[in-house]
Amino acid sequence: MLKIWSMKKEQQKAENEGAAAGKKKKVTAAQLRVQKDLSELSLGLTMRTEFPDPDDILSFILYITPDEGMYNGGRFSFSFNIPPSFPHEPPKVLCREKIYHPNIDLEGKVCLNILREDWKPVLNLNAVIVGLQFLFLEPNASDPLNKEAAEDLRANREGFKRNVKIAMSGGAVRGEVYERVLI
Repeated sequence: MLKIWSMKKEQQKAENEGAAAGKKKKVTAAQLRVQKDLSELSLGLTMRTEFPDPDDILSFILYITPDEGMYNGGRFSFSFNIPPSFPHEPPKVLCREKIYHPNIDLEGKVCLNILREDWKPVLNLNAVIVGLQFLFLEPNASDPLNKEAAEDLRANREGFKRNVKIAMSGGAVRGEVYERVLI
C-alpha cells in the first residue's frame, strides 16, 4: 500500500513538472467538441469563419453575406465565444455591427431560441450557424429584441424593407444611425 502512495506522489510530481515546463497542455472537453463541430461545418459560399488567435478555437468570427432576402448585399459578422462547459451551455454569440433587425438588438445580442432556452448538448455549431443564417432570410417579429424593428415588420413589411436598406447603407432609422454593411 505504501508503494502505491509513493508511486502516485511521483506521478503527480512528474505531471506538475511537465505542466510547469509547458510540455503538455490539457485539451478540454469543450475544445474537443468544438474541433469536431468545426470539422463537420458546411458553410457554403455565403459564410466563412476567421480565427483571430489560431491557438484559440473557442473564440472565432463568423461572416454571413446573405445572397437573398431583405439583407441581400450586406455582410454581417458574429463573434462566437465558447464557454468551457460547452456543449452543456450554448456558445455566446454577438453581432459585431449595429444593424436594424427585430432579432438583434443595438448591442449585438441575438435572439435565437437555440442560444437560450432551447439549447441542448446534442446541438452543434452548425445548428447555430444555420439559425443565424435563417434570421436573415426570415426575421421573426414575434420574438423580438429590437421592438421597433419588430413593430415595423408586423405593421408594414414594405416599410420595414426600406428601413433595412437605409440602415444597411449606413443611414438613420427612427433617429438611430446604423453601420454601413453593404458590400
